[in-house]
Amino acid sequence: WLGDIREYFPSSVVRVMQQDAIERLGMQRLLLEPEMLAAVEPDINLVTTLMSLGGVIPQKAKATARQIVQRVVRDLQRNLDAPIRQAVIGALNRATRTRRPRHNEIDWNRTIRANLKHYQPEYKTIVPATRIGFGRKRNELRTIIVCIDQSGSMGQSVVYSGIFGAVLASIPALRTHVVAFDTSIADLTEKMSDPVDVLMGVQLGGGTDINRALQYCQGLIT
Repeated sequence: WLGDIREYFPSSVVRVMQQDAIERLGMQRLLLEPEMLAAVEPDINLVTTLMSLGGVIPQKAKATARQIVQRVVRDLQRNLDAPIRQAVIGALNRATRTRRPRHNEIDWNRTIRANLKHYQPEYKTIVPATRIGFGRKRNELRTIIVCIDQSGSMGQSVVYSGIFGAVLASIPALRTHVVAFDTSIADLTEKMSDPVDVLMGVQLGGGTDINRALQYCQGLIT
């Protein structure tokens, strides 16, 4: 039936239907079969369900489950990467100007007007001998600590925050710590090069000891 609905409905509708089947008809156990996993439409709800079943997924289905998680992670990373980097390096201050802007800081209207005298008719373009850009409202961040609640009610949040931490960890100028907690604490900083591994290793469930987690994170602050 999953094959049929994927043929006749768009992927957004398929996701709603399969999530409804998993939740209302109690079909979580079917996700332990690689044939079922190969037929589903990947989305964040499915990744959350797979994370909750992580400890009982049989070996023959783990490779397929990992591929599903990887597809969703790749799509979310693509959407989150640019706005996260923009937030980290600081917002533009359009009231100030700089003559040595980075590419994403260039004020194109002023730069074009300032270089009209360098117009090249044969190429129908200008040579930007002078670049004018916006300043920054604040200095760049140097250290970020991402503290992730992985208790049972936080499934989708764990996915988003795990990918958020992975994007931050990929920014060379930034020192990023990623810590997951429920009643215990796991420092995932060294594993953030592969967010799929991190998410597949998360154990959703258990209680929440926020004080203990914050005390650990306080020890990371210099």
